[in-house]
Amino acid sequence: MEYFLFAIIAYLIGSIPFALIVGKVGYKIDIREHGSGNLGGTNTFRVLGVKAGIIVTLADILKGTLAAQLPNLIGFNEINPLIIGIVAVVGHMYPVFARFKGGKAVATSGGIILAVNPLLFLIMLTSFFIVLYLSKYVSLASMVTGVVTVFVTIIQQEFGLMVVVSILTIFVFYRHRANIKRIIDKTEPKIKWM
Repeated sequence: MEYFLFAIIAYLIGSIPFALIVGKVGYKIDIREHGSGNLGGTNTFRVLGVKAGIIVTLADILKGTLAAQLPNLIGFNEINPLIIGIVAVVGHMYPVFARFKGGKAVATSGGIILAVNPLLFLIMLTSFFIVLYLSKYVSLASMVTGVVTVFVTIIQQEFGLMVVVSILTIFVFYRHRANIKRIIDKTEPKIKWM
């Protein structure tokens, strides 16, 4: 029963569409009608700029962290935060507050890892920015980071975390299906370093 209740709360937390909120409140723009139409940090950076992009990315990370830590914060330590965190990611991808069309699972997945293993989160960030610097593809950096994170959990011999990270990485790859095709076709947009 407790798992069910926390899962509902986590889903609702994950469903908060920060890109949509920031766009409409701060810029009078429905970000779903611009750029890729995606409710995530990358599209926010492209459409609304650096400030809005940072706000949305941090908010999406922290909602994963909050959802994963919620059972512990309330005192239900026997509930696995990783399982509750996965539900938050599902909410981020298919948000009830935004017609079930959300982001690509990257930032919120990172937030879950931050909640349970901050060192692994730092490794993820390092991997992401190295690949991003070398390739200039946000999508490729996101997917490679997922794979790297799985391998790190294998090396650390953390089976439970490995399973969850593998699931999250599958989410990330699934949500980047169109990006993979564009990378192959060499039509995927690259970021521009200042």
